[in-house]
Amino acid sequence: MKNVKTWSLVTVLAGSLLGLNGCGAEALWLIDEETDPAKIDLSDFETTPVPEEEKAKEIIERIEPQEELHAMLPPEYRAGLKWTTSVGYPPMELWASNNEDIIGVDPAMARAMSAALGVEMTLEDQEFNAMIPGLISGRYDVLASSMTDTEERRETTSFVSYVKSGNAFLVEKGNPLNVEVPEDLCGKKVALVDGGSSAAFAEGVSAECESNNEEPYEILRFEQDQTANLALESGRADATVTDLPVALSHASSDNKNFEAVPIDGDEAIWGIGIDNAQTHLAEAIQAAMQYLMNEGYYEEILVAWDVEVMAVDEATLNGE
Repeated sequence: MKNVKTWSLVTVLAGSLLGLNGCGAEALWLIDEETDPAKIDLSDFETTPVPEEEKAKEIIERIEPQEELHAMLPPEYRAGLKWTTSVGYPPMELWASNNEDIIGVDPAMARAMSAALGVEMTLEDQEFNAMIPGLISGRYDVLASSMTDTEERRETTSFVSYVKSGNAFLVEKGNPLNVEVPEDLCGKKVALVDGGSSAAFAEGVSAECESNNEEPYEILRFEQDQTANLALESGRADATVTDLPVALSHASSDNKNFEAVPIDGDEAIWGIGIDNAQTHLAEAIQAAMQYLMNEGYYEEILVAWDVEVMAVDEATLNGE
């Protein structure tokens, strides 16, 4: 009977133990009695190596593993977490110069949370629309990829809030079509990543164009941000619609002939995704993110990537 373990459910107030102020609820901890927080020893833990070109490298390497956070993880995740992201969305996710390492805001947050949880981690590139199916199948444990927290996605996925962002258009430098508001693109070709929040936004504006007796958007759908941008670069599209920090990053690039046009009044919360079946993992990820916020690491990471404007006040789980 060596392999049989006894489990107990212990309810503790997250705010008193981890300083999770503002979470508004108690955290349910699933504690292995053989490895409760008082008995966990993470003194030999080493953070998974951080790429040299990661702007938040020094910040991540300062984060110490927390026994209380580690104890929140179900045992099958204590050996490590399998993260996924969709590369090609700077400054959120991008390849380092060696075309092997993944860096950016989302990889930095994934590495920081893993360090605080005291677990090793892997990070794999995946097409945007394949990430949630990857969580459901168990190929991945957690996704961090600029994903908007929506009611539709919550049907299969739990989201820990971590940043907020609005949308923007990318147009040819000089803005030859004089795009100032979304309606200025009625009847024009607009490239976007299919299945993302930008697609839903463009579809809504296109419908408004028709209701005003104007031509709808001619929407060009792509699997990744890079190919949508290539459509604009080649002249196939008149504009792309994407998230504001990504548009600003592209527009500031020396080798891109783009200009960003911010869209007013269109801000949304982005979330770290976990399969709905993994409730205790989601609670651990929420606690880890709130820990980063409370200790100042979160803000430091955003500043390192020059996106502090995206900061949120607390890490909620499905908005609560």
